[in-house]
Amino acid sequence: MRAATITLLPSKVISPDYQHNLKQLPKLTGPTNGLLRLEKNRGRTTCRIVNVFTELQDIHPDWVGVQSLIQIERIGIRSGKKYLQINHYISSVVSKAITFAEGIRQHWGIENRLHWVKDVIAGVDAAPFRNSNAATNWSIIRNIAINLARKGGYDSLTKAQRFLAHDIDKLFLLLE
Repeated sequence: MRAATITLLPSKVISPDYQHNLKQLPKLTGPTNGLLRLEKNRGRTTCRIVNVFTELQDIHPDWVGVQSLIQIERIGIRSGKKYLQINHYISSVVSKAITFAEGIRQHWGIENRLHWVKDVIAGVDAAPFRNSNAATNWSIIRNIAINLARKGGYDSLTKAQRFLAHDIDKLFLLLE
């Protein structure tokens, strides 16, 4: 059995003709399955509308094996400002909107919990070395530091840095 894939379609890599097709598809066919969720957390209110489309005539000739188009609309208020964000995903399987929504949320959870922390907090993108053993070694050290902080109960790496940077005893307690 082949593993299912879900791929985000960034608008900058899709030709304008197919961007038009993606925007027209929901108007032409209607979703096969849908889901609406309202969330309130961290000072934000977000409405997520997930629609799955499986009638994909003329979607894109290069997308062989595509069985579903998933459209996620995020409508909400962040820091007192309204926003609307629409993302499209393609998948090699047909499934329910809730299944796609959970898989996509898990992906972004990993992105936000690990990759964003590495990029922004640990400064991976600003590191002066890229193609050397030093880059690999620092990556390992960063991963150990992030895992130790999480194991120590710190959800925020910034808070962990603040509390542990000048307290060597607390730092060594994480190693036990």
